[in-house]
Parts: sequence; structure tokens; C-alpha cells
Amino acid sequence: MDPAHNQDRQEPRLWQALIPIAVLIVLLAASVMLFGSDSSFGPNQIALMLAGIVAAVTGMRLGYTWKELQDAMVNGVSLAMGAVFILLVVGALIGTWIMGGIVPTMIYYGLKLLNPSIFYVACCIICALVAVATGSSWTTASTVGVALVGVAAAFDLNLGIAAGAIISGAYFGDKLSPLSDTTNLAPAMVGTGLFTHIRHMLWTTVPSISIALVAFAVLGFVRGPAQDGAAGMNDMMYSLTQTFDIGWYMLIPLGVVLFVIYKKVPAFPALLIGALLGGVFAITFQQEAVLTYMGETMHPRALVLAKGFWTALFAGFEANTGNEALDDLLTRGGMSSMLNTIWLVVAAMMFGASMEKPGFLKVFAARIMSAARTTGSMIATTLATSISMNVIASDQYIAIVVPGRMFRAEFERRSLHPKNLSRALEDSGTLTSAIVPWNTCGAFMAATLGVPTLAYLPYAVFNYVSPVISAVYGFTGFSITPLKTAQVVPA
Repeated sequence: MDPAHNQDRQEPRLWQALIPIAVLIVLLAASVMLFGSDSSFGPNQIALMLAGIVAAVTGMRLGYTWKELQDAMVNGVSLAMGAVFILLVVGALIGTWIMGGIVPTMIYYGLKLLNPSIFYVACCIICALVAVATGSSWTTASTVGVALVGVAAAFDLNLGIAAGAIISGAYFGDKLSPLSDTTNLAPAMVGTGLFTHIRHMLWTTVPSISIALVAFAVLGFVRGPAQDGAAGMNDMMYSLTQTFDIGWYMLIPLGVVLFVIYKKVPAFPALLIGALLGGVFAITFQQEAVLTYMGETMHPRALVLAKGFWTALFAGFEANTGNEALDDLLTRGGMSSMLNTIWLVVAAMMFGASMEKPGFLKVFAARIMSAARTTGSMIATTLATSISMNVIASDQYIAIVVPGRMFRAEFERRSLHPKNLSRALEDSGTLTSAIVPWNTCGAFMAATLGVPTLAYLPYAVFNYVSPVISAVYGFTGFSITPLKTAQVVPA
């Protein structure tokens, strides 16, 4: 790098940093106005990419070269490749688990065991337990979450509320699980212990999930199923038993996936094992469903079954049960179904990198920090910064790492224990990632559950109540712990 070139660069001003943000806001607003619920299927991606180009051009005006900015974009996109791999394997898992009868079996037993009036509460609790055991909100949503959305559809319930309950429970469990990557990342970034961090989070997490459960209980009674829901449910259960082999043993792949993740097998290989096991169950127990789907008379029979297994991995499954509602529900999955979401992730990470390289994000952080004069305003500043990173950089890890690095020294200077910072990072950075449509987490949840982010956003109660409670604690001083030097973990 030419030192003289570095000297020619200018520090960005706030108004320059605001230019691409303003462009993004205008384009996203126009996208929603023109395309409505279809805005995430191309229009939002275009908005993010155009705003990223505006950020890059503004950066070039400050002395950066196009190659430097392009390299930053490429690096930013590369940071999301782990998420891309998981998205692809989740698509494969959904396809084989539907074809293999795993999802139909979970739907069948869910219809038998769950009461519509308590369904939303049950969703939240079930997903919380699974997420605590696995440490992954993504795994929870892509396994039991998919089935619970199916049960909600059969009960003729509001899918937005169901998805909100699933996400609330999944993120509660993820947040408190020592197996979670973000739960380990936050304390590591600020210099405190893992279990110190988890215990401190209970102060905000327990009240938040309690409020969420009360809200879901009320919604369950106020917005119950339609009057013909019982008849539709019985028809769906009959169609399931006529099309698929239903039995407890069909839940073995779910148990295997939860077990291997509990044993700390990374998400990608764990979900891949589940996808392949789903295909094995399809060709073992669901042969008629596979043959009907393929619609071929190729001989020998084994070749048709193998082709069906392979097809479910990349193209998903198309149900033909004779029940229109059930067919719509079970025609899903395949790696190809995730390509639009991957496009959204790539566009979002491109925009985030084009904002980070010229220092625009740093400008926002410096301006925000200058206004934080009290403990309450410092906590609120941390929360606002993490939420902003989720919106601007489109990734929950950036929303934890960047504010964690920026504010660690400031918390220490103000004699605040680092666990206060790590809790604020999780209350905001982890939780709000799922309610931003172009964030990797928001895009994943929408694609996996089949419910648009804006449809479940009002009902992801836990995810937006927790930052509010965290801010209230900051201003009142409740559960804010002062610093003791001996407690700080060296960086």
C-alpha cells in the first residue's frame, strides 16, 4: 500500500456517512410501497446493492480506490459464507424431512397433542427448550419450527403469531445456552466469563420471556382458530396418514440432529447428517410417496427412489395428498429454495462492507458515544449501536463484535463491569437480528419458516421487549454491576 495514498484519504464527516443510509431508506421504502410482501424477492436486494454502490462512490471521494472498496465487499460477503452453507443444507433438510415423513409426523402428533388456545405459548416453550439444548436458534427453527408452522396452518391460526412465538422461544434458548456461538462471543469480546455473562442475562431475559408468554397466551384466546378449523384439522390428519407412514420412529432423525448438536458438532455437518438421514428414511419408509412425487416408471425401483432422494436435496418435495391446504404446506424445501435468501444475504453484506471500509460506521459510533454521559445513556448507546449494526451491516456477529470493541474501554473507564456490556450486546445485537428483513438472521427465519419477516415482526415479543428492559435497567441502575478489576478477564 502506498503511504502517500493513505495520506490523501480524508476522514468522513457525518453528513457523508448519512448519504448511503438515506439512499437505502428511500429505496427500501419504495420497495415495500411498490412490491409489498414480495419486496424481499428481489427489490430489497437491488436497494441494498445500489446503496452499497453509493457508499463506495462516497468512499472514493474520500480517497479510497475502487479496488480497495471492492476487496472490502468481497471480504464482507466471505464472512457470510458460513451462513450460506447452512442455508443450503437447511433447504436440503426441509426437502428430505418432508419426503421422509419426519415433518408430516411432527405435524400429525402436534395436531393430536396441542390445543389451539395454548398453541402460541406451547410453541414458545418447546422452541426455548430445544434451543437451550442445542444452542442454536437456526437449528430450532429449521427442525421443530418448520413443523410447528405446519401445525399452526392446520389449526387455521395466524402464521405471523406462530412464527413470532417460535422465534421468541428459539432466541430465548439460544441466548441462555452455553453452547450458543453468540453467547460465547459476547463475553469474549468484552472480557468477562461465560457463566457470569449468562447469569447476568437472567435479569433481562426472564422478565422478557414472561411478558412474551403472557402476550402469546392472550393472543391464543383472542385470535383463536376459525370455526371450521377442527374439520380442516381432521381432514389434514387423515390425508397425512393416507400419504405417509406415521409413527414415533419417524422422529429418530430429529433426535439424532438434536443429539449431535448437543455434543457440539458444528451446525453444518449436523444438519447435513439430518438431511441425509431424512433421505434414507424416505426411501425406507415412504416409498409410495417418493414414487408418486417422481411420477416415473423407471426400473429398477431402487433407481427411482435414489433419484427422488437426490431431487429432494436440491429441489425439495412436492406433495400430492389430495388435500389442497396440506399440499401447499408440504411443497417446500431443497437447496434451490434458499437461493433468493442467499442473494439477500450477499447484497446485505456487500452494503455493510461498503459502509465499514471508508469509516462511515466509525463516524456513527463516535457521534453516538459523545452523547453518552450517564450510565443509562451509555447502556442505551450500546443498545442503539448494536441495533444499528444489525440494520446497516446486516449481521448479528458484527452487531456484537464492533460495539464490543468500541465500548469495552469506555465501560471500564466508567467503572462498569464488562458483564453489563456483554448483556447489552446480546439484548440488542443477538435479539434484533431476527426482526430485520435483510439481516442474515431475519432472512434465514423468513425463508425457513415460510413467513415474511414483516409478518412475524410485531409478534416476536421477546426479541424487542428485551432491549427495552435492558435500557430501563440502565437508566434506573437496577442490576447494573460496578467494576472490580479482579473480575475482568484479560483481552
